[in-house]
Amino acid sequence: MTVAGWPEEETDGPAASAGRWRRQWIRIGRRLAALAEAEGDRWVLWLPVAFGAGVSLYFGLMREPDRWIGPAACGGCVVLLLVLRRWFALFGAVMALSMVAAGFLVAQGHSAGVAAPVLTRVITGATVTGRVMAVERRPGAVRVTLRNPTVSRLPPERTPAALRIRLSDRHAVPEPGSVISLRATLLPPQAPAEPGAFDFQRRAWFMGLGGTGFATGAAELVEAPPVTGWRVVTVAFEQARGAIAERVAATIGDPVEASVTTALLNGEQFGIPDGTLEDFRNSGLAHLLSISGLHVGIAAGILFYVVRALLALVPYVALRWPIKKIAALFGILSALAYTLLVGAPLPTVRSVLMTGMVMGAIMLDRHPLSMRLVAFAGLVTIAMDPEGMLGPSFQMSFAAVVALIAAFERGSPRLAEWRSGAGWFLRGLLYVGGILLTSVVATLATLPFALFHFQQIAFYGVLSNLIAIPITSFWVMPWSLIAYALMPFGLEAPALIAMNWGDRAVIWTAEFFGRLPWASLTVPAMPVEGFAVLVLGGIWLCIWTRRWRWLGLLPVLAGLASPALVTRPDVLVAGDGSVMAVRTPDGRLSASGKTGGRVTETWRERDGERSGADPWPAAGGWSEGERSLSCDALGCLYRVRGRVVALPRLPDALDEDCGAADAVVTAAVARGCRAGVVVDRWALRHEGSHALRVTAEGIEVETVRGIRGDRPWTGGR
Repeated sequence: MTVAGWPEEETDGPAASAGRWRRQWIRIGRRLAALAEAEGDRWVLWLPVAFGAGVSLYFGLMREPDRWIGPAACGGCVVLLLVLRRWFALFGAVMALSMVAAGFLVAQGHSAGVAAPVLTRVITGATVTGRVMAVERRPGAVRVTLRNPTVSRLPPERTPAALRIRLSDRHAVPEPGSVISLRATLLPPQAPAEPGAFDFQRRAWFMGLGGTGFATGAAELVEAPPVTGWRVVTVAFEQARGAIAERVAATIGDPVEASVTTALLNGEQFGIPDGTLEDFRNSGLAHLLSISGLHVGIAAGILFYVVRALLALVPYVALRWPIKKIAALFGILSALAYTLLVGAPLPTVRSVLMTGMVMGAIMLDRHPLSMRLVAFAGLVTIAMDPEGMLGPSFQMSFAAVVALIAAFERGSPRLAEWRSGAGWFLRGLLYVGGILLTSVVATLATLPFALFHFQQIAFYGVLSNLIAIPITSFWVMPWSLIAYALMPFGLEAPALIAMNWGDRAVIWTAEFFGRLPWASLTVPAMPVEGFAVLVLGGIWLCIWTRRWRWLGLLPVLAGLASPALVTRPDVLVAGDGSVMAVRTPDGRLSASGKTGGRVTETWRERDGERSGADPWPAAGGWSEGERSLSCDALGCLYRVRGRVVALPRLPDALDEDCGAADAVVTAAVARGCRAGVVVDRWALRHEGSHALRVTAEGIEVETVRGIRGDRPWTGGR
């Protein structure tokens, strides 16, 4: 007999056991199907995630794919969608696969679209002529970006589309839009300092930047800025940024306060002293110095409420015109103007897009805060700049927004219930609690990305933001808008002084919390695999609304624990062989030369250390446990776990070291060296920076080229 279609359950035997397992799996499947059906309106939110996965797939390849692969994958997915349109589950799976293919195609097409020559060697004494399209003022120097330059020692087909050159501030600063000529030393974009570190070559490729350099003299004016054409707007805003910096410096005497005020008005952070930047980072307030969604949203919000209030004062207008929608339009325009004024960096462009969508939703009588809105904004911004998706700015800004909206979706019903009928005191408490909750949620959401990109945790970030964000929102930004409005008339000084009072309070907050004991903690670099698992877990937590969302905590915790599973290298070698480092018994790195450069600073940060060990001695060394370093005039020998790594300073030591050491690391050419591992000039030139790990089984070697492969931005094809 059967009951409900099932055979009678046997009490023992293999058949009974198999039947029980089969029924258990059926029940699990039905339960999952019920959960999936209950979350039906949320599945669409995974499409931007799939799109981003396609972008990541493109950048994760070891060689550049053939041009037909992206279009063929998209075309195949379209055919499958047409064939499977009647089967909902299969259709949804293929739709996700189609978004992966679309992301891959967009990244591939964007890479091909920005292709331009890149310097592959150092060029000294070159005469460079080009149009100044950006001017960045730094302490002691000015950095200019030249578009469509000509270089005396390069043919046109090998000349980069843009060069970034540093000038001394002892000479006159070139005017944006002008064509200048100068003598300079040009350098290729810098490769990663170690395998897995930040890849400036890739970022420069997508910026259209083919090289950097420094001028060896003053720049000569060849042509004045244009007075007609499309460049006029760009030049005008670039000139406005310079004028803002000059007026702030003339009004505010303290250079630190002036630099912070300038950063908030025109987006230039280059004049802020390193000590102040460190205080802002340690206190968790660094995001206030970077023009981002917070600033754009505040600027648009202030103008939205001001315009709406002014229109409401006129009864005829308030009763007959859609003043809320008109105010939203002004909010969009203010966000656009603010973005152009601060130089339109990519984070600000993304913020304007999201702000425009919020204001657009108000104009269309739609809910302005929704996860679908953020999903669409993410999809558009990834399509605009696929490579930017890999950077901290994109990831941290969207992580904070997604987490805040997820928290708003869950907490808004209860908050509305509390606010109904509440008096002024309770409303004030709810406001303070809202700021505190916002700070906590945003801090927790961006913490994993700070760990991955900067290896840093700011312990007092919630408290510092609780003080600094209200000051920025209700004092600094309103006065900045007033200062903008008064600058054309030369009356901005009172507004700048009032704005600076708020900036002074924010700086004090950063200094106070940034210098407290245990203000921040540095940790070793997180592996890419752990970061990917963590991000997927966080997305799972924020997208779903049912209890199964809490399963996302498991990959989040696994990702946070992943740095503990990574063994940092025992020996590190810069790509040009100029500096090497070995690990001391206390776990820090000891470098072969002067510390404090870009390479050694990157090594130290990825180690999670605030300071490195003493440099290698000219003679003598140290020994403790299984690690020792002994040096003489010819070079050094590093012993760890019973193996010997030779680090010769002079080629004369190569013959002896190659016959006795397990590994030889040198900046010279080591032809015919018999050591098991040889890292010499040719290996460094071809493979880039090297990382060596000494294990009981042998010596593992990891290189920059082995991690990145051969891609257009690495010089590969």
